[in-house]
Amino acid sequence: MTRLSRLAAVWAALSLTACATTLGPPQPYPRPAENWTPVEAQLKAVGLGLPGGAVLAPGLIFAGGVEIVAAPTSPLHSLSDLKLTRGDGLVAVSDVGDLVQADLRLDRRGRLVGLDHIRARCLTLPDGAPIVDKADGDAEGLILTPQGDLLISFERRHRLWNYGPLSALTAPRPLRIPDFPFAENDGMEGIAVAPDGWRVAGEAGGVWDCSPARCVVVTAPPSTPVPDSEYRITGMDRDPSGDGWFVVERRFRLPFDARGRIRRMAPDGTLGPVLIELKLPGTTDNFEGIAAQARAGGVRLYILSDDNFNPVQRTLLLAFDVSQAAPAR
Repeated sequence: MTRLSRLAAVWAALSLTACATTLGPPQPYPRPAENWTPVEAQLKAVGLGLPGGAVLAPGLIFAGGVEIVAAPTSPLHSLSDLKLTRGDGLVAVSDVGDLVQADLRLDRRGRLVGLDHIRARCLTLPDGAPIVDKADGDAEGLILTPQGDLLISFERRHRLWNYGPLSALTAPRPLRIPDFPFAENDGMEGIAVAPDGWRVAGEAGGVWDCSPARCVVVTAPPSTPVPDSEYRITGMDRDPSGDGWFVVERRFRLPFDARGRIRRMAPDGTLGPVLIELKLPGTTDNFEGIAAQARAGGVRLYILSDDNFNPVQRTLLLAFDVSQAAPAR
């Protein structure tokens, strides 16, 4: 099948699932144990696709990408967010309650070429039991705090839980979330470290800064929720080079127009110019996760796509370098 034929088939199928809707894992689904378990995967190098797809602002450079191909019952599906750990590692979470770690493999030029030591385990409920119910495990956002704690946001049953240090996970304890009636499948998609706690972005609109004491509205949710047919924030991370954040946004329009883009967010919630736009006929998918890392001369961004357990979608990890010359606001 040609590249264009394959893309047409992919996005025609996505038109039936509306891209952002999770199909759910096949049954039976053998969940990884509570201890970290090695996971096998095939890694394929990917580029930005055909000309006319990816649009990068001045000062942005593509720094490599991989497709993660795994068995249908692997925990390496439906990954919804990621953050970076020390020593070129990453941690990701899935929307069925799996936690994944891996080491980034970079070539001599520092470009992303693969992943090593992939391993996974279940998230748990407060009583220590592994999460087995989709309604309990629909994790959408992830934070690693300056103290090293792992925070996970969930939708359907909207909550933010602190699992303690990544190196020694504990029973989760609840943290404060915005006092807002999120729709069942439109919850806290973007979460990131903030100066006094954590910043939350709702998928259908609204931004809040939260601390253990309270949540303060930064950008009020719109009276009409932002639909899937418009850009919605699906991931967020603190800009290590400044006082703002990077966000990834997703848009899907029938029959097969799926796009992702990256922008900066200012402390007051204002969104800056588009830094990266990914669309057909280039490489694109359901991008939901973003992680930022300080590097000499700028910032390295990694973005991750959620394949929804859909065989016509892909789990993609792409890297981009943002130089100090890139547009800010």
